[in-house]
Amino acid sequence: MIVGSTVTWAPWPGYRCHATSARSPSAETATTRPRGSAALSNSRRVTSSPRRKGSSVRSMASSSRPTDAATAAPAMRESAKIFPCRPRGTWPKDRCPASARALPPEGRMRRVSWAVVVLAALGVIAAGGHQLPSAFSNATGEARTLAPAAIDTGNAFFQPLGANGRACGTCHLPSDGWSLTPATAQRLFDASDGRHPLFRPRDGANAPNLPDTTTAERRAAHSLLLTRGVIRVGLPIPPDADFTLEGVDDPYGFASAKELSLYRRPLPSTNLAFLSSVMWDGRESRTGGSIAAHLAQQATGATDGHAQGAVLSDEQRQAIVAFERSLVTTQSRDALADDLGAAGAHGGPQALAEQAFFPGINSSREPGGFNRRVFSLFGDWAQAAGAFAAARQAVARGEQIFNTHAFAGGNFTCTTCHNAPNAGSNSLGKMFDLGLGAESRRPPDVPLYTLRCVRAGQASPSGRVVRTTDPGAALVTGRCDDIGRFKVPTLRGLAARAPYFHNGSAATLDDVVTFYDTRFAIRLTPGERADLVAFLRAL
Repeated sequence: MIVGSTVTWAPWPGYRCHATSARSPSAETATTRPRGSAALSNSRRVTSSPRRKGSSVRSMASSSRPTDAATAAPAMRESAKIFPCRPRGTWPKDRCPASARALPPEGRMRRVSWAVVVLAALGVIAAGGHQLPSAFSNATGEARTLAPAAIDTGNAFFQPLGANGRACGTCHLPSDGWSLTPATAQRLFDASDGRHPLFRPRDGANAPNLPDTTTAERRAAHSLLLTRGVIRVGLPIPPDADFTLEGVDDPYGFASAKELSLYRRPLPSTNLAFLSSVMWDGRESRTGGSIAAHLAQQATGATDGHAQGAVLSDEQRQAIVAFERSLVTTQSRDALADDLGAAGAHGGPQALAEQAFFPGINSSREPGGFNRRVFSLFGDWAQAAGAFAAARQAVARGEQIFNTHAFAGGNFTCTTCHNAPNAGSNSLGKMFDLGLGAESRRPPDVPLYTLRCVRAGQASPSGRVVRTTDPGAALVTGRCDDIGRFKVPTLRGLAARAPYFHNGSAATLDDVVTFYDTRFAIRLTPGERADLVAFLRAL
């Protein structure tokens, strides 16, 4: 737990290490507030008072002098040190720095919410007792989350669910668009010497068999998480698949037909009202039923897999799903275009919360068929005037390009796949192969799998050989035709959660647009590329 410039590290229940900075006591009363956030007008400072019974975070006391995150947070990070601690006597003496003093066990120490530790490490302190701020700055402006109730760290979403200290909020942070960025992973690694619960070898490491005794070994073992923000997913070849695994080229010597190593970005746990399938490969949506049921299955699977925990209770499962489904997140302010809901625009989370959605909306299943004008947020900015005129007009042009610019050789546009109105997901839950896992695009630090189709399919005749870094939906369906297929994610709140695509292969939205322009011969001019990027950043 971070308290001003004082840090308590508590990964092992019952023991903690306390490190105090050499800064003046006044530094410990500093509080932080995301720039432009109205949610923290009633800012709080964290104190070291004992926690109330049942509380997952330390109590908060009022502060009359809120400090902007731009000045307070860097000072806190610079002055604070975090040291891993174990029960007294288990650490070599040279691993316990002089500035840290071991604190005796207090019975069985109540678990600290790792989500709060994460936010504190980023310079964001909880406000209003258990409440987190709803707005967070990012590289191109500010994203905001709308929820019927405050973002409450007492929810099961933020509580450690297993033996390894992980919670849902470990990999799904509001500051990162409810996903996880490499920058956050690197800060957490540096702050904890690579011992934060995020860095568990089961799936945080490139492979579970890699050495991690020293800091250098841990950094190397978690290189994919640190540079691309990907989590390792281990899945087998289905026993009834119409393809076989003929070869594995794994730089870590771990993957096999029993467990392929796949590296995927954490999908955002917000805007779930606009989903038709759950997970990149749809594996939690195979049985039909509602999205709520699929999310409940996902919560159970994540607890067993990522958190290495016991089976969730019905109460925990329902609390997590209800919390996730209540969240709506978008970019709310752009550094160049300013307020994304101003001057007739309909950006921001409130407008999205009022947007209709149901599986199959705006598709051939509907009587009205498909309307390629999927986004209708910034049309009024086409003739924008005033101080932000140029930036707002660029956003409006980008929206028009997204809706109507046809790909070469067909009548397809971006909205052919991203058809959910003002959300950008695929309302039918369709999956597509963009070629991202092709051998030609393989980075040298991920495995390559050679698959052979043994039964004929529509796109995969018998005997066809496919080399890929991730078979995608084929590991769920067992169909050779589905190799390389992944779901179409929602597009709102993109600016907060780089990098992009299932494998984090596009570092920026400029890279995303460049990939599509090249892959599908869209033939955009430099100006059109810039406008399209401006639009995507505004979502």
